[in-house]
Amino acid sequence: MGKWENFTTERVASFKCQPGKSQSIYWDGKATGLGLRVTAAGAKSYIFEAWMNGRSLRMTIGSPDAWPLSKAQPEARRLKALTDRGIDPRLEKVKQREKLTAENAEAKRHILTLGEAWREYLKARKAKWSERTYRDHVRLSAPGGVDKKVGKGLTIAAPLAALMSLRLSDLTAEKMTEWIEKESETRPTSAGLSFRLLQAFINWADDHKDYKGLVSKDVCKSRALRDTVPKRKTKEGDSLQREQLEAWFTSVRKMPNPVISAYLQGLLITGARREEMAAIRWTDVDFQWRSITIHDKVEGKRVIPLPPYLASLLAALPRRNEWVFSSPAAKAGNVSEPRHAHNHALAAAGLPHITLHGLRRSFGTLCEWVEVPSGISAQIMGHKPSALAEKHYRRRPIDLLRKWHDVIEAWILEQAGIEFVPAVPTLKVVSAI
Repeated sequence: MGKWENFTTERVASFKCQPGKSQSIYWDGKATGLGLRVTAAGAKSYIFEAWMNGRSLRMTIGSPDAWPLSKAQPEARRLKALTDRGIDPRLEKVKQREKLTAENAEAKRHILTLGEAWREYLKARKAKWSERTYRDHVRLSAPGGVDKKVGKGLTIAAPLAALMSLRLSDLTAEKMTEWIEKESETRPTSAGLSFRLLQAFINWADDHKDYKGLVSKDVCKSRALRDTVPKRKTKEGDSLQREQLEAWFTSVRKMPNPVISAYLQGLLITGARREEMAAIRWTDVDFQWRSITIHDKVEGKRVIPLPPYLASLLAALPRRNEWVFSSPAAKAGNVSEPRHAHNHALAAAGLPHITLHGLRRSFGTLCEWVEVPSGISAQIMGHKPSALAEKHYRRRPIDLLRKWHDVIEAWILEQAGIEFVPAVPTLKVVSAI
């Protein structure tokens, strides 16, 4: 193994590579197996060498700068003790490195904040959510402090913003109860929705390999917490009444934007969800066989009838891009925020506030006036019919749905005082209740 010398700090500093060689190795007479390797370029490093299972084993300890002699010699003795017991110190080093990596990763997990995990959650789930659901998650976690889009001043922090700096491991039932109590004092509706979004996030995190165990899904089951969360209230009056149809249609049909006008009328006539209606492409509309393919957030997609009046509205729209309800001003190219226009139309008609979802609710209610089977309206709207009402689940063909949908539209138009003669014959309206 070469010449043995008792290492000292001065000797280690004086060792040089022998002339004509790429490297020279000097061996310590005090610590068995400890050597110093010196390259022709002058680089030095301590090494360890031993015989194990009849074979030579060599590994690098480190440079004298990182490993002074007072540490290098004990390290060599430790490695020698391992080889004497039949343990390969190279494998032991790998295990130690893996252990250290795991400990560091676990340490990082435990300082991970809700805000960091929340951003990953939104990124992972965005494609599976509707645009409105994604916007709700962003809106209710916004830190505030930016200029208001409407009015003067800065926005205030959203309900979830107060929790974003917390470590996930600190998200306890007690902390959440304290948070929801405070938020419920000034904005109970937003606080309740924020809690439900947070609850869904916690369920997702508990199933994710990077966050599992940091916060338990059972944290939301605390009785004190559940009693504090504002209860969801059913919206009273959030639908059009039969006697309000004429005023509503008169105001909506006078809108200067024909796309928004057709969009709102489409919501009422089909009972579709607002995101579903906005996402209709021209390729989804079949004018010949009078049908629309709806991209359903529940079942993937469904095909519903295209009644005559609605067909005439769609046929008159400009074909500016792939979207039926196009919007040059919108980034996505289609209608994204029709609420302001609808609210203005309601005010002009002297009608109480009705949400866009209220138009969907209105369709379901108005169907009862013409005694439409509940399964028909449910299938058009994308709801599964009640087993009690239907006895068993049926999927009606499009021609049967069309028969009833024409009746529904004709009755709605009649109540609205709209005279419309379809290009194709439709069924006569059945007697109203």
